[in-house]
Parts: sequence; C-alpha cells; structure tokens
Amino acid sequence: MIDVKECLSACEEKMQMSVMYLEDSLSHIRAGKANVHILDAIRINSYGSMVPLNNVSAITTPDQRTIAIKPWDKSMFKAIEKAIIDSNVGIMPESNGEIIRLCIPPLTEDRRKQIAKECNKEAENAKVGVRNARREGIDKLKKAIKDGLSEDLEKDAEADLQKAHDKYMKAIDELLAKKEKEIMTV
Repeated sequence: MIDVKECLSACEEKMQMSVMYLEDSLSHIRAGKANVHILDAIRINSYGSMVPLNNVSAITTPDQRTIAIKPWDKSMFKAIEKAIIDSNVGIMPESNGEIIRLCIPPLTEDRRKQIAKECNKEAENAKVGVRNARREGIDKLKKAIKDGLSEDLEKDAEADLQKAHDKYMKAIDELLAKKEKEIMTV
C-alpha cells in the first residue's frame, strides 16, 4: 500500500518544479528592459574551457536600457564581444576599452505581441506539467484502492491534489500576467 502523504508531496513537488521552470524561462525573455539573465546562456572560452559570461566579468544594469559588462581580464574583451555577437541575444555590443555596453532597443508593438505569445506558450507548457503531475497522482491513488486504500482516503487525497493543482495554476497565471504587463509597458 502506498503512503498517501508521500504521493501527494511527490506530485506537489512536480507541480512546483513546473512553476519554477516557468519562472526561469520568463526571466530569460527580453522585455525591453535591461535584464542580466538574457546573457546566462553565453559561454566564453577562458583559458581553454567554456565558462559562463558572469564567471569572467561583472555584469550590471546601470539604467533600464543598458547592460554593462566589465571583464576582469582585459584580454577577454574580444572573446566576450564575439560570443555576444554569435549568440541569439540580437544586440550589438559597444566597447570603450574598459566596459562593454549592450543598449537594449525599445520594442515595437508587433515584437511585444510576439514576445507575449512566447510567454503564453511557456505558461501553457508549465500548466501541462502541473496537469500531468495531478493526473499521475490520481492514477497512483486509483491503483492504491486495489492495494487496500480506502475510497474515503483516496477521495480526500484527490481533493488535496486538486487544491494543490489550483494553487499552482494560479501561480502560473500570476507569473504570466506580471511578465505580460512588463512586456506591454512602454
């Protein structure tokens, strides 16, 4: 016989992971404001190994439209600029010998709508993950009835699972609304 609490906590953990994944995905989507997370995927060849950009430089946002990258080693300037140009960030770096600047251009209305659609797709993927976790939990509980779990316990556990599902769906909707507001704000 399965432990109902263990089953519920495993399902809730999967739901939470879906929300955390969405949060991470949305943080990497450029919304017209300077955000250092858009550079997280960039890797630099530093002394023979590929390392994240933030391991070889200090990355700051001095204002809403600028990202400043200050390499710790001056010899890394060309490698950092090349990595940014080759990446899918889509912004041309400007260098003055001390700091590399990325000026974030304002988004057009069409681009804002396109980015909002991308965010909706990410949110829908997270919702699917939450629904799948709920379905898996319900399936485990139904099988547990055959192993001797009482139907009352199963119904109570199913109700708890639904409450967790609703909680995480609401969290996904809140994250999406916050990101859409950020994207649509000029």
